[in-house]
Amino acid sequence: MSVIQAIFRPLRAPLRQWRLTLRHAEQLTPRMRRLEFTSPDLHEMQWSPGQDLVLNLPDAPRRHYTIRALRDDVLTIDFVMHGHGAAAQWAQRAQPGNQLDAAGPRGRTRLSETADWHLFVGDETCIPAIFAMLETLPARKRAWAFIEIESDAERQSLTTHGDVHIEWIARNGPARPSALLLERLKAFEMPPGTGHAYTLGETSGVRAERHWLIDRGWSREQITSEGYWRPGRIGGHDHA
Repeated sequence: MSVIQAIFRPLRAPLRQWRLTLRHAEQLTPRMRRLEFTSPDLHEMQWSPGQDLVLNLPDAPRRHYTIRALRDDVLTIDFVMHGHGAAAQWAQRAQPGNQLDAAGPRGRTRLSETADWHLFVGDETCIPAIFAMLETLPARKRAWAFIEIESDAERQSLTTHGDVHIEWIARNGPARPSALLLERLKAFEMPPGTGHAYTLGETSGVRAERHWLIDRGWSREQITSEGYWRPGRIGGHDHA
């Protein structure tokens, strides 16, 4: 980008600010906790499944968390319990009536409207985004999802009108960079038609999966990639 282009580049609109109040909390699986929030103006939120909010959690850096659902003025966010981090501790201890500030929605991850079929690849941090998009599939639209989890106890159920095939891949241990999802992707027999892939999760794995698809002839426009986390980084997402 030239200096002139940088000077005249349109400024990004500021994110909408929200004051959220916790109304309900429950443990979905041993490592996934669901928090439901309300706000007087949630009916004004313009959200596409797959997008996230920037949360200002007490005693923690700003964090990006995917919106799991927005229904009847109730906003749902699912938190993966990553060890003893400040965000996980807050989610575990939060009680109805607790409040926090959020900004958004934001993010380029959303369901392609032109694909003949969809392919989702990610770990447990991506379940909220993957499930939110799968729930909106039109009737009989085909989709495959390969989801890496700590153990079979982390499986979740899904209701959708789409023709969805979910494969849970248990690593039987804590989250870490690995090639589990890449190897499963390599073994996948692509159906006919034009697909769209969503590669999400640990940044190095996401990049490897994206590069493998491109090497097999996929265009960049057919792939949505986002690094949700990587060792040593706190907060934020990576463009992959």
